[in-house]
Amino acid sequence: MTTALETPETRAPSESGRAGQGKAAGGGSGTGGGSDFAGLSRRVAEAGLMERRPGYYALRLTLVGLAFVAGWVAFFAVGASWWQLAVAGYLGLVFGQLALIAHDLAHRQVFRGRRASETGGRLVGNVGIGMSYGWWMNKHTRHHANPNHEELDPDVAPDILVWSQDQAREAKGLPRFIGRHQAALFFPLLTLEGFNLHVSSIRALRQPHMKRPVLEGTLLFGHLAVYLAALFLVLPPGMAVAFLLLHQAVFGVYLGSIFAPNHKGMPMFSGDERPDFLRRQVLTSRNVRGGALTDIALGGLNYQIEHHLFPNMPSPHLRRARPIVRGYCVELGIPYHETSLMASWREALRHLREAGAPIRDSATRDASPGDS
Repeated sequence: MTTALETPETRAPSESGRAGQGKAAGGGSGTGGGSDFAGLSRRVAEAGLMERRPGYYALRLTLVGLAFVAGWVAFFAVGASWWQLAVAGYLGLVFGQLALIAHDLAHRQVFRGRRASETGGRLVGNVGIGMSYGWWMNKHTRHHANPNHEELDPDVAPDILVWSQDQAREAKGLPRFIGRHQAALFFPLLTLEGFNLHVSSIRALRQPHMKRPVLEGTLLFGHLAVYLAALFLVLPPGMAVAFLLLHQAVFGVYLGSIFAPNHKGMPMFSGDERPDFLRRQVLTSRNVRGGALTDIALGGLNYQIEHHLFPNMPSPHLRRARPIVRGYCVELGIPYHETSLMASWREALRHLREAGAPIRDSATRDASPGDS
């Protein structure tokens, strides 16, 4: 089965098409014939933006790899000292950069072939940061096919937070308890996201979608064994726990700060609501303005609209694709949303507060004295 991460144009299993052949998911008549997306994909292909960037990725992999090695060299050099908390924070950021590389590998931005991409993804994800490549690949594929769809996108499932007022009205248990104040709790909850990635990865080993559970599990538990052994052999127990908590907290907050601005607070769909491919991806995504530092910190995902339209596009080309995509959206009258990083966080938090309103209203009614 072809997945959304395997083609230049992000297609769901029921959709097909190649960017260079004038076919694409979605309907509507676009500029130059064919679907709206086909017209855009031709412009992007003609600009050479789907070409591989082996030099860029060789440099990026080398630099992040050196940063990873340097962090663990510093860890063993510092030894039993509270300066290890600085090392923990640094490694939390490095783990975030490794996660971004695993993301690009999964989208086949680095290698053209499936085997090389999967091998690289498991080495970086399972071995490097303790996150299952197979679990994340399955989850992210479904997200790309139907972003911000309440029933189809796992990233807006009401597991802990609620993402719409309809979800809030149906919420029970933990989502209902947290939903009242979820906007205020969002960033504190991100400190647990690193732990959630590890736990979810292990739980997924028994799920039917996992293609190579023995290999995935061996790599995951190998990472955890080496990681915990290093902490508790080098550091006293209390210091080791402090390192673990800070490291995973920084990792989680960093990842959440990268991914939250992408879709949270953008239009959501449910039921049979499903626009054509071009509009489905553009309307639900948000770009974050910034320069080279923003590109590095967010791994190119600040060009979320372009990434969702062309997930195979190497991340250094996303900046160049932006004016093409934006201009095309202007031609078709499709809203193209772009803002600053701080504004994107504010929009996401505002959306969380609005989504939780029914829970707060219900709590207020329950607390009011009954009619006499």
